[in-house]
Amino acid sequence: MRKELFAFTLLFVLVATTASGQDWANLNRFAKENDSLKSTPAVEDRVVMMGNSITEGWSKFNPAFFAKHPNMVNRGISGQTTPQMLLRFRADVIALHPKAVVILAGINDIAGNTGPSTLEMIEDNISSMVDLATSNGVKVVLSSVLPAYDFYWNLGQRPADKVVALNKWIKSYAQLRGCSYVDYFTPMADERKGLKKEYSEDGVHPNLKGYELMDPLLEAALANILP
Repeated sequence: MRKELFAFTLLFVLVATTASGQDWANLNRFAKENDSLKSTPAVEDRVVMMGNSITEGWSKFNPAFFAKHPNMVNRGISGQTTPQMLLRFRADVIALHPKAVVILAGINDIAGNTGPSTLEMIEDNISSMVDLATSNGVKVVLSSVLPAYDFYWNLGQRPADKVVALNKWIKSYAQLRGCSYVDYFTPMADERKGLKKEYSEDGVHPNLKGYELMDPLLEAALANILP
């Protein structure tokens, strides 16, 4: 019943998006870049990073990481939630034939960016992305959600305990599915389960020091699944 309800909801969103003429999932954001990648020789160790502003900002604030890893393809879009990422997963990940995908998602769902969202809904969307990846021979790195004590754009949500609960599920689900898991939360969390001030200017997004802490953690997680 849960899977049937999810499938119906996904179909409804697709129909509604098409009918309204709106690109709700922002499928056009990387359309040209994707076409360019698909027309060039395949990169055997290509890794796609799927996420929101935290992933998108990685390229802006820490370009040295991508200079060091030219095989990494950033497909983060600011503000996105897991249903939006799921809708564009085939276009922005599967169609690029990567060796692996890094999924960092869920904080904007908790913030309510596209409406109310339960942890179960987030988990459903993440598990569906994993299903799509593994069924197409793409290895998966599941990332913990970064700490957040509050959201400056939507105050009073008390997200800290929800983040902890979601990360507990992500870690266990990664073990269940044989995915690599990267824990950003533990070294970045303060005593309130928020993001340490030295790693962020706004309590949600990493600064350069934050990304420099995350770099080796992601590299280690990828090393577990890539030859």
